[in-house]
Amino acid sequence: MRIELLALTSLLLLFVVIPTFAMAVDFNQSVSSQDKATFDQILTPVMTIYNLVKYISSAIGGVVLLFAGINYMMSGADPKKRDDSKNMAMYVVIGLIVIWAAPLIVGLISG
Repeated sequence: MRIELLALTSLLLLFVVIPTFAMAVDFNQSVSSQDKATFDQILTPVMTIYNLVKYISSAIGGVVLLFAGINYMMSGADPKKRDDSKNMAMYVVIGLIVIWAAPLIVGLISG
């Protein structure tokens, strides 16, 4: 029952809602200098918060990487501890890449 409801909702979204919004948006409008100034005014505190979160998470990621490295060295012959340490380090590195690359990806998509 849930799968049918999900499929019906997806079809409704795909064929009714999205085309309705796409028709309502005029993509040929030019951006005025007032709109650009307003956008920049809104974007400034958002980027400040993003940078704060980025640097704090990088510091925490560094500490977790240090912990994973120490845990790996202390694992000895226990393969489970070794794998857990490798996975922890891999997840931290992937998370840091995502956090640091997010503005570049958004810039590529929007620009």
